Amino acid sequence: MTSKLDNAKALYMEGIRDGNAQEAVTKYTGDRYTQHSTGVRDGVEGFIEFFEPFLQNNPERDIQIVRAIEDGDFVFMHVSQSLNGGAAKWITMDMFETDENDRIVEHWDVIAEWVDETVSGHSQIDGPTEVEQLDKTEENRATIERFVREILMGGGQNFTDFISTETYIQHNPLVGDGLEGFGAFVADLAAKGQSMVYKYSYKVLAQGNFVVAYSLVQIGDEDLAVFDIFRLEDGLIVEHWDTMEPLPRGDALVNQGKF
Repeated sequence: MTSKLDNAKALYMEGIRDGNAQEAVTKYTGDRYTQHSTGVRDGVEGFIEFFEPFLQNNPERDIQIVRAIEDGDFVFMHVSQSLNGGAAKWITMDMFETDENDRIVEHWDVIAEWVDETVSGHSQIDGPTEVEQLDKTEENRATIERFVREILMGGGQNFTDFISTETYIQHNPLVGDGLEGFGAFVADLAAKGQSMVYKYSYKVLAQGNFVVAYSLVQIGDEDLAVFDIFRLEDGLIVEHWDTMEPLPRGDALVNQGKF
């Protein structure tokens, strides 16, 4: 584990879980801290302004970092949060950029509510967590970049070029396992007069068998920020997790927005 990943984890655990917001954000961020999280202003001051009331309002904070990868100057984490004995439960996916000293200088996140009953029966966080096959990092990155470009953005139908027909485990609460589950989800949207369109690919991160894509997605008439985590085996997607969050309206923006 490098210090950049240590720093990102420590900001979460010391600053939010343990309630030391000011100390942690001062310790683990760099000369700037550009913020893309909804409702949080830029800088150390913005972090403190948001989280000090949050900590007071949520005295019980169970936070688990489930998955983490690093890619160059970037770190990504998949996090489970339970507040006040489970009164509120959230799934967060966070991306951090770090400087030459491994301190955090920019942050993006997408937050979704925990769902107790999912179509697939899998939770939003279960499944493998260990990063493996580091020698496959660039090959897997290229596969997901093509998948996003050709299928998700381009509307291509060659799903089996990218997704395993034998194993496709789904953690989106509304989607069942396998290509059949994905097809049923798309058909349900169509029955409602909606479609899911990936409009913009912002960033693709990769480490070993895990690849993360951050995108702007339109479902119906709503624009959403979406993180997708893909796990690959033998060059094909075998597992998928995601979080989706509506873009804040212009009058509600307190920073540069989700992207």
